[in-house]
Amino acid sequence: MTARRAAFAVPGDLATLTGGYIYDTRLIEGLRDLDRAVTHVPLGPSFPDPTPADMRDAAERLAAIPPDCPVIIDGLAMGAMDDAVLAGMSAPIVALVHHPLAFEGGLPPERRDHLYRTERGNLDRAAHILVPSPHVASLLVSDYGVAGDRITVARPGTDPRPRRSAKADPPLILAVGIQMHRKGHDVLLRALARLSDRPWQAVVAGAPIDTAHAGMLTRLAGELGLSDRVRLAGRVTGEALASLYESAQIFALATRYEGHGIVFDEAMAYGLPIVSCDTGAVPDTVAPGAGILVPPDDPDAFARALATLLDDPARLAAMADASARAGAALPGWTATAGVVEGILSRIDAGMPA
Repeated sequence: MTARRAAFAVPGDLATLTGGYIYDTRLIEGLRDLDRAVTHVPLGPSFPDPTPADMRDAAERLAAIPPDCPVIIDGLAMGAMDDAVLAGMSAPIVALVHHPLAFEGGLPPERRDHLYRTERGNLDRAAHILVPSPHVASLLVSDYGVAGDRITVARPGTDPRPRRSAKADPPLILAVGIQMHRKGHDVLLRALARLSDRPWQAVVAGAPIDTAHAGMLTRLAGELGLSDRVRLAGRVTGEALASLYESAQIFALATRYEGHGIVFDEAMAYGLPIVSCDTGAVPDTVAPGAGILVPPDDPDAFARALATLLDDPARLAAMADASARAGAALPGWTATAGVVEGILSRIDAGMPA
């Protein structure tokens, strides 16, 4: 019997603490737990703006994968590859699109157009496409012309989390997301400045991926008089991050766009009421009754939503209960891996994926 195997090509450091990298890591682990031999193929860190050297390296690594070994290519690389790189491969390609690259916030129009055309063309070369949410699936159908039967939703899994009754005092508002424009931490800061008459503290946990944007956030917090009440904590891992979730009373992410948003699942697993934005996959991810969603880029609306929870303990408790019920019902990572294993098995058998 031929061993079931696969390759998983991921640009940059697999240990990076973003939702996409966490997804990739847990999927590799889950597939291995299902007895599939998965080889991690590291690609250069410059994707989705690859240097010529990283593109050449990717071409060599991907061309070396044999034709009987399906390869999952993370969307950061898949959407930005030269067509010649994919044309030079013999292995079946499974594209993993966390969210379309052209939907990243703050892109110049010419860059957005280039990424759109590149990603659309590259997706045509995939035997199958994996996405984390129905929202991304619908975008690929409506905006990229991908047939729906070529797409499978493999929803991120969630680990069971404790729900602690002892909370921080004053109430802790927690945001988890890398420091970049799309995550909307600047909107959160402006909203918090409108609530200076109420007792609260806030932590933004997330690595300063975009150093210029991170510097702007630090300056903005100072200009708004928030430096003593808001901690821009940078990268927070393990027990320290778990402690923040456990002691927080509100999870707040003023995101401008999400293809899914693993942090929302985490917040619900911890039973936290959520304040976020009605954009991308957020409405499908945040369970009914667990959150208040407002338009993106609207600090006034975001402040009003936070004030609703800070000022109404009964509403806060009811939303926390709804969040905890939704979190307890979320699937685990074994289910995610099982969905992907089904696609890989069909490719192994020579069946349409």
